[in-house]
Amino acid sequence: MKALVLGAGIVGVTTAYELNKDGFDVTVIDRDTEPANFTSYANAGLFAPGHSYAWGSPAAPGILMKSLWRDDQALRIKPNLDPAFLRWMWAFWRECNAARAALNTSRKARLCSYSQEVFHDTVARAGVQYDGRKGGLLYLYRTPSVFAGAVSKAAILRDAGVVLNMLEPHEIAQHDPALAPVSNELAGAIHAPDDESGDCRMFAHGLVDYLTGSGVEFRFGETITGFDIEGGKIEAVITEQARHAADVVVLCLGVYSPHLARHLGVDLPIYPVKGYSATVSTAGRRNMPAIGGVDEENLVAYCPLGDRMRITATAEFSGYDRSHAPGDFRHMMAMAKNLFPDAADYSTPDYWAGLRPMTPQGTPILGQARHENLWFNTGQGHMGWTMSHGAARITADLIAGRAPAVPLDGMEVVA
Repeated sequence: MKALVLGAGIVGVTTAYELNKDGFDVTVIDRDTEPANFTSYANAGLFAPGHSYAWGSPAAPGILMKSLWRDDQALRIKPNLDPAFLRWMWAFWRECNAARAALNTSRKARLCSYSQEVFHDTVARAGVQYDGRKGGLLYLYRTPSVFAGAVSKAAILRDAGVVLNMLEPHEIAQHDPALAPVSNELAGAIHAPDDESGDCRMFAHGLVDYLTGSGVEFRFGETITGFDIEGGKIEAVITEQARHAADVVVLCLGVYSPHLARHLGVDLPIYPVKGYSATVSTAGRRNMPAIGGVDEENLVAYCPLGDRMRITATAEFSGYDRSHAPGDFRHMMAMAKNLFPDAADYSTPDYWAGLRPMTPQGTPILGQARHENLWFNTGQGHMGWTMSHGAARITADLIAGRAPAVPLDGMEVVA
């Protein structure tokens, strides 16, 4: 049977892998010139079930309001009158209570933990290199009250099966000696021993090479313009270059999924949330971080990747704008220098901004809607790298008529 995967980010590439493994003749279509060249290009690199918390929380509205006059907030908003933005923000606001935050967090955590199992199977089978690093991740706290709150909140993830260990300041350097000089500035940390990290884009490129050798066709530089639909079934996907007939179509287009779905009569509650990243060289430096982590009170993540370090921060609700200026990175760079002053050459950073495909709940959209052979695998938001493998396996299972390994409550398509 012929399967078309629309999108060659990490979600699309892993979906192609699972369908190929199931025996489908797979073609992947993407308008870009190479895989993982958009949202997956320079993400945080953290493979982190231990950081599965929903963004919609009781604290989120206050943080967003403060961002209107302060530029150091983890969540930022730039209001506009786009109807899609207003609808999405209203839905997000409705998730910002304790009960919904706990429910959405537990759902995310189950999917992320399952995805990690699938990820390990894929790495073992395909042998992809991706500057991977195990040993856990560290979530750092600077004030005792915030640390105490995090310890209490961690019960949600623990109840979902995520292993988390609480560390006193003097214990932090046992897990990462590079933090010893600043341990007196920290109130404590949470160590997620099963979390890991790696270069998402490097992994995607390696998996594409593997899949190409397994017979998967990649059609780069093709923009999808429409569909041939007959009797509730998609007969073919139309691009500017060709007509691609298929038995199965899977939509994995991230922030652009709603645009194409709208032509099919499906309203996807996905809106872009902008994130910023800087990549700096660690070649020849000393006291580099041994494992990745997050400075939680500043929501600045760091991740060692071979001879580089990735620094990421900010969730900005500002539409489809990907522009950035050096000032956008000032706060995150200062935080990284504070933690690891000798770890990298901070004078020549590679700046980037990308768009995360967020749903109000933070969970992805999986399954079918109106058409009998169209499936959705999109909306992974800030957890795309972590969720991608599990979401791909679930999608392949649904297509094959198998029961998914985790409940899909809150993740179904609403036509």
